[in-house]
Amino acid sequence: MAKIKYIIKRIINMDFSSFFRVINEVHQKTKKSRFIIFIDMINCGFKYQAGYMDYALFEMYNMNNFERKTIITRGINNSFMVKYNDPKFIHVFHNKVEFNKQFDKYLNREWLYLNGKNKNEFANFCLKHNNIIVKPVGAQCGKDIEKIDVSNRKLKDLYEELMENNQTLIEEVAIQCKKISDLHPDSINTLRVVTLLGSVVACYLRIGNNHNTVDNFNHGGMVVPVELKSGKIIYPAIDKSGNLYESHPLTKKTIVGLEIPRFEEIIELCENASLEIPQVGYVGWDVCVGKEKCFFIEANEFPGHDIYGLPPHRKNNTGLLPIFKEAEERKFEE
Repeated sequence: MAKIKYIIKRIINMDFSSFFRVINEVHQKTKKSRFIIFIDMINCGFKYQAGYMDYALFEMYNMNNFERKTIITRGINNSFMVKYNDPKFIHVFHNKVEFNKQFDKYLNREWLYLNGKNKNEFANFCLKHNNIIVKPVGAQCGKDIEKIDVSNRKLKDLYEELMENNQTLIEEVAIQCKKISDLHPDSINTLRVVTLLGSVVACYLRIGNNHNTVDNFNHGGMVVPVELKSGKIIYPAIDKSGNLYESHPLTKKTIVGLEIPRFEEIIELCENASLEIPQVGYVGWDVCVGKEKCFFIEANEFPGHDIYGLPPHRKNNTGLLPIFKEAEERKFEE
């Protein structure tokens, strides 16, 4: 019943102009009949809870039925969130201040929340840290996150400016290890580590580009999976436009073959943290590989599925759903 309700809701809210635009784009790529593509999209929507963007993004038109069953589509991703994340507890992940309070021991850096009454605290923070990161409390996809050099700023005016812009979470700049920083020094290149019911089921390195401060895939960055057994990268990174990179276009640093430092520590960190709020069983953790230890930048109780099992990153043209199912089975067998 929940599946039917979800599909009906998606149909009601569908952007039909975009729907037909995507059909045309797939037609241009494949030369298949638009009518056949239309019917196949509808079929994938009902059978695999795949939206039309999923159909194009994961190139489901190039997959057989067995392969399609392995893709984590938008609907399936939503079902994991609904099934394992209790709405009463997800506010901790929605609100970055609450998250920082709950997971402070995992952050490895100083932070401050601007409440309109702590200008002196802010001034002292800025005297201690010449560069700061400012974030809206409820930021998504790296939006409105900035790095600011405060050494030549009037701190009273900056305080008022940040309050007005709702950039009220202030953090010390995270310092990453040289190996990861060298890929793109302008951004913190985080690992998106996904846990389901206490087990790590996926890990992706997100790398910034074009001197952007953030590494987010939807904000100009690129992404590549990390092998869970070895911590190595065996595929090229991909950006939102579908461009592939065996090495970074700006720094020329090699991506394919890179081994993530202290990878076992990262897995342990995320699995331990996932037990802090067991009522939220499906989480995407953004991890910084620091110089001396690994720590969290933030976390998301509704991890974006658009980086899971993209065509250039698939083994045998299959997605990640079997790995997620294995994590469920292990938990239920305990």
